[in-house]
Amino acid sequence: MVKVAVVGYGVIGQRLADGVALQEDMELVGVADIAPTVSIRALRDRGMPYDLYCAASGAKKALEDAGIPVRGTLEELVDRADIVLDATSAGVGAKNKELYIRKKKKAVFQGGEKNEIVDVFFHGYANYEKGIGKDFLKLTSCNTTGLIRAIDCLDRAVGVEKTAITIIRRVADPGDVHRGLTNVLQIDPVPSHQAVDLMTIMPHVPCTGVLVHTPVTHGHIISIVATPKKTISVDSAIDLFRAHPRMMVVKIADGFNSNAAFFRYARDRGNLRGDQYEIGVWEEAVALSGRDLIFSINIPQEAVVIPETMDAIRAAIPMQKDRLEAVGLTNRYLGMNA
Repeated sequence: MVKVAVVGYGVIGQRLADGVALQEDMELVGVADIAPTVSIRALRDRGMPYDLYCAASGAKKALEDAGIPVRGTLEELVDRADIVLDATSAGVGAKNKELYIRKKKKAVFQGGEKNEIVDVFFHGYANYEKGIGKDFLKLTSCNTTGLIRAIDCLDRAVGVEKTAITIIRRVADPGDVHRGLTNVLQIDPVPSHQAVDLMTIMPHVPCTGVLVHTPVTHGHIISIVATPKKTISVDSAIDLFRAHPRMMVVKIADGFNSNAAFFRYARDRGNLRGDQYEIGVWEEAVALSGRDLIFSINIPQEAVVIPETMDAIRAAIPMQKDRLEAVGLTNRYLGMNA
């Protein structure tokens, strides 16, 4: 049983903890944070299903004053683990890496950290083999994670010559108030970092893209134009997407007419926090323009990276050396179609 620690119990960290807890061949030994945030208070009110460790000296009193039991220090948590999932704010993980090196522990960092601090920029489906046995891996961002799933799915079936993307980006997660963007669409320069990141993981697929920030919170939408190396029909493309365990093909006619419809569906299904691991594909939005395949995907930004992070644990330890065996186990334990 691989022992896993989660450092940082925010938007991603709490979902990583739940994801690890679902893996039948992993054990979550605890989580670490520095303050009695809303998420930590919710953990307390859930009966503290996970042991909490204090991630900074001097923070223990504030946690205990809020009625939150503290099991120990960050160093003690790291000592208990075989591998650490670092879900702290950008830049903090790079500092934490010094501790992981000193303790001789492997670690997986989230998309906000710089590529230079890790051995491999990692994606479970696209380059699993490169992560096998490595000490430090970094996950792609939420948008890049979903984008690579879709392009890798096509590329393995028919090859992808090149791709162009337009990202309609939610401005903040639900509940965030630190970005006051309202009544405006803000455009970034070409190429977006997601296009660059795709080429870092899949260097054989040229990609460029534009990103537009929008004043919404429930998910991103990416419009993709992919040029396949072999001819593919719309129906065949839809069949490929439908067969992918981490993609969910839906119909606008069935009510999936927006990004928010996916969130509502996940919430109405009873998914904790309304989380959804799969990216969505609108069937009626898949089309051909000459050789080019055009389609759009929905990215549930809060939970989409969780499966690939579980894959990263499997690669780094390594638990499995076969890519499909590894992602298949992750999918099964997370309740997705294996």
